[in-house]
Amino acid sequence: MDVRTDGRRVRHLVSIDDLTDLELHHIAERGAEFSAGPAGPVRPLAGMVAGIYFAKTSTRTRTAFSSGALRLGASLIAYGPGDLQLNTGESTEDTGRVLAGMLDVLVARTAGPEAELRGWASQGRMAVVNAMSADEHPTQALTDLTTMLRHFGRIEGLRVLYVGEGNNTAAALALALTRYPGVDFELRTPPGYGLSASVLDRARANAARTDARITERHDMAALDGSYDVIYTTRWQTTGTSKPDPGWREIFAPFQVNRALWAASPRAVFMHDLPAHRGEEVTAEILDGPMSIAFAQATNKMHSAMAVLEHVHAPALVPLAVR
Repeated sequence: MDVRTDGRRVRHLVSIDDLTDLELHHIAERGAEFSAGPAGPVRPLAGMVAGIYFAKTSTRTRTAFSSGALRLGASLIAYGPGDLQLNTGESTEDTGRVLAGMLDVLVARTAGPEAELRGWASQGRMAVVNAMSADEHPTQALTDLTTMLRHFGRIEGLRVLYVGEGNNTAAALALALTRYPGVDFELRTPPGYGLSASVLDRARANAARTDARITERHDMAALDGSYDVIYTTRWQTTGTSKPDPGWREIFAPFQVNRALWAASPRAVFMHDLPAHRGEEVTAEILDGPMSIAFAQATNKMHSAMAVLEHVHAPALVPLAVR
């Protein structure tokens, strides 16, 4: 973390692991406050410039950060996949040094390795926010925490079932939920498509410290039931392909459908969207009364505002009392 000459801290958010427990909880709480209504101060990013770089397609995340930055008073410069000299071989470190002289924050989606974002973050003036990399989707997890907090009034003690591929969304969610005491996070992922060993080890370390619980199985047998949340993502993740030509057969038993609600009738359904009805989830669930997926999508903007506020917080204001 660095302090700029204008008295603001510069915090990067490349991974959930970049946040302390206090910072993680605070961002979720601020997102919920923004979702509930005006959460002052008014236009705290006035006079600042945000860069929005998306090398991959995006509807929710790009709009959320663009709209959120404007609502907080920042100006925007948007870059598409062909706009930066990265395409001609300039290093991410050099690009970061140059952009840092002109921007206050860069929100970037690459679907590439985390090292790319760390390259941009190797300077001390411009905050870098990971809007999705190959390994992790931290701002999605923060949106999910905001949504759970808004719906349940708490995150502590929730039972969350995640069904589907152990992709970047699942990784960030595992690293985030295990920071809350008493959370029971259960993943059911297809064989060969689970969380990476690194993510699972880090999440288990969090859980041991916070008295949370994380488990992963590669079948849909013997579900405990009584879940508060049932969550899935689309099977074909942005920017990736599956080496196994028969992957759809492997994924088919992991569809989210009405049967999952037999033992958890009060559970809500969450999805990071976009969704493919009839594949990872049936239309009956996505469009039914148990679904809060579209409220979750709206909360992306509120969570983005909390993230933008966090990465350029005034240096003299303690985070705990902001």
